Amino acid sequence: MPRVLITGGAGLIGPLLATRLLSDPSYEVILTDIISPPIPPKAKHPENCKPIQADLCDPSSLKSLIDTSLPLDAVCIFHGIMSSGSEANFELGMKVNLHSTLSLLEALRLVHKPNQPLLRVLYASSQAVYGQPLPAVIDESVFPTPEGSYGAQKLCCETLLNDYTRKGFLDGYSLRFPTISVRGGKPTAAASSFLSGMIREPMNNQECVIPLKDRSFRSWLCSPKTLAENLFHALKLGADALPKHKRVVNMPGIGVSVQDMMDALERVAGKEKLQYLREETDEEMERILRSWGTEFDNSLAYGLGFRKDVSFEEAVRDYVDSLKE
Repeated sequence: MPRVLITGGAGLIGPLLATRLLSDPSYEVILTDIISPPIPPKAKHPENCKPIQADLCDPSSLKSLIDTSLPLDAVCIFHGIMSSGSEANFELGMKVNLHSTLSLLEALRLVHKPNQPLLRVLYASSQAVYGQPLPAVIDESVFPTPEGSYGAQKLCCETLLNDYTRKGFLDGYSLRFPTISVRGGKPTAAASSFLSGMIREPMNNQECVIPLKDRSFRSWLCSPKTLAENLFHALKLGADALPKHKRVVNMPGIGVSVQDMMDALERVAGKEKLQYLREETDEEMERILRSWGTEFDNSLAYGLGFRKDVSFEEAVRDYVDSLKE
């Protein structure tokens, strides 16, 4: 039975992948976070999920987690402090996003034995590694120059994961996620949080503040449903799918403007929901948002078998349907 360790197990992406894995009785999932992560409520085989509370910033807690989890077939590194949170608290962002990830990679290196298959490692990176000026369309050949601490920390981890893979310590892929929308739950400290809030909050009769007054502003988005399938696919990628020193993939997304999102909300839920949207400029949030790319060439990802959403409206309908379950 393949055993997969997922960090950030109490967040969004960890439970998404865990739910997908636990739809198959052949997978065993270990979910870990700074708090004890719940077993995903939609898991078809919850008996195959083991939650473990652990602090990856604490060496003894990290060692205990690894010792308890072995033997492992894959590790998904999904924990972190989001973009605006990392910018507001530099020390915390460095501690969680960079230092704990490097400690985890080193712990995995030390337990690897030469006669064992290489451990598959998926790292949740971000389009925030890119900064202006940017070409109209971005692909993996564009040199990343992050304009925020979050993107800088992600880029550092990408580089080290490439080198750990090149050295034969593990078999890693860094996946640069688009903004995930529509997220369930509560608003986060991410600058992009409103890109889910524009749908989620009105559907719960709550206000969402859009931090810029520009309805033509575009974002590169991916639905939770499509992301879960793409992550499942990434676990099965061949070890020779990319060169060992170039293991970064811009994950597929679709370009959507603020107006497009408002139109999709109106079509799916009715014009009355638009009253819950308020546009109010937040200069720091807008600076972060405008530093990100808005159009990507995902040819590399498509060639590896990843897929994109059909439309943002479909993502909205998926979210609305989830509220009925």
